[in-house]
Amino acid sequence: MALDKAIEHGKERRKTYRGSKAIDPMCRNHGGCPWFEENRKHKFRDKERDYRGRYDCGEEVQSEH
Repeated sequence: MALDKAIEHGKERRKTYRGSKAIDPMCRNHGGCPWFEENRKHKFRDKERDYRGRYDCGEEVQSEH
């Protein structure tokens, strides 16, 4: 109800989506678009790959904390 009222009175200040985000909702934040998902998960994918590489080689896996 409040959002409808804000739009009606011109108080809504959200930015409109631009580029590919305006076309496909899957490309927005937390979406499942493969292109953006690969970019978003790059750091975690590398850490997992490094962990698996050390584990498969028989080296002792040390905690990073």
